[in-house]
Amino acid sequence: MKFKAEIDIMPLKVLLDPQGNAVAASMKNVGLPEIGNVRIGKHITLEVEADSKEKASQKIDEACKKLLANQIMESYEFEVSEG
Repeated sequence: MKFKAEIDIMPLKVLLDPQGNAVAASMKNVGLPEIGNVRIGKHITLEVEADSKEKASQKIDEACKKLLANQIMESYEFEVSEG
């Protein structure tokens, strides 16, 4: 059975986000001064072949821990759906 994962990876809240800070600082230059506290991360989609949703979730979690997210600096969450 094929499953689809939608993964969001974000910098940890306790760490600075230089890219997000640069975007937040530029908001007033484009006429949007009310927007602030911008955090920029990654969104990853992938497909996994597995016997069940639980096994697919385990494989996706393993991929996040081993390759997709740097757990020292980033957190991640994902949703799994059939497809």
